[in-house]
Amino acid sequence: MIELFLPASESTDQLGQALALTRPAQAVVHLQGDLGAGKSTLARALLRALGVQGSIRSPTYTLIERYPLEVGEAWHLDLYRIGNAGELDFLGLDEGAADLWLVEWPERGAGGLPPVDLVVALEIDGHGRRARLQAHSEAGHAWLERLRQSPHLQGVFTP
Repeated sequence: MIELFLPASESTDQLGQALALTRPAQAVVHLQGDLGAGKSTLARALLRALGVQGSIRSPTYTLIERYPLEVGEAWHLDLYRIGNAGELDFLGLDEGAADLWLVEWPERGAGGLPPVDLVVALEIDGHGRRARLQAHSEAGHAWLERLRQSPHLQGVFTP
């Protein structure tokens, strides 16, 4: 597990960039936290660092936004408005179709999502945010190790 203090929104952007630069070819990321904790901000920074151009919209009302990557596709899901995992069937999700899944409110899709590699839990902490990154797969553990070694996080954040 990695725990970070993000004193400003720019720090959240830096974390998103570091995640993008160290990510595996295929990954499922659960973004957890209360409303306003920074889940969409982190997803937007990660997608931007992966080269997504143009508008990066929050999937609050559309439930899913798809973004082409240099290789493959990223899906950003916000499951806050679904009642149960059965409603995911109507979104046309196929586990093998996306290379990167960024899932907000994943607990609402429990049982209907592919296995998670990395959980990023965000919470408001004073004037900043606290991020806890926890691996849930072999790929997730390797990702965290690359992240620990990343020069993008060295000396930037304090636990």
